[in-house]
Amino acid sequence: MPVREIRLYGDPVLNSKCDAIKDFGDKAKALIEDLLDTTKEPGRAGVAAPQIGVSLRAFSYNANGNLGYLINPEELVLEGEAELVEEGCLSVPGLWHKTLRYPKASLSGYQLDGTRVTIKGEGLLAQALQHEYDHLDGKLYLDRLSIEERKEAMKILRQTDWFLR
Repeated sequence: MPVREIRLYGDPVLNSKCDAIKDFGDKAKALIEDLLDTTKEPGRAGVAAPQIGVSLRAFSYNANGNLGYLINPEELVLEGEAELVEEGCLSVPGLWHKTLRYPKASLSGYQLDGTRVTIKGEGLLAQALQHEYDHLDGKLYLDRLSIEERKEAMKILRQTDWFLR
């Protein structure tokens, strides 16, 4: 399947809560293949369905040597003390800001065969699980920044050549 184009900040699909996937048939399989292929590109720790223009609850991840996906993820469990970590987003290219994330996370969801699984991660995988899960609720990492950091991010964003004006 093809590597899909990433939707950029300002695209309404990125700010909308996604719908659950009800049918795990051919359309869901094609979506997951596209997500995995798109995530395999260098420098990508994950891609959520809305980032490729699909408002459904699915994402892929590629972090700490783990490549996979979750459909209809739920029950995000966070562990440890939240800490500020450098974070960026494919939908906000070129911007990196300190974002409050937990060092350990687990998230339950489904595979295409209907099997329920729980993905547990530390470090980058934990960050990716939190980041991609946010996308499914219409949130970007910019929404999690402190007021001061967000103001700075928006100032930089307005100066980019790709930002929708």
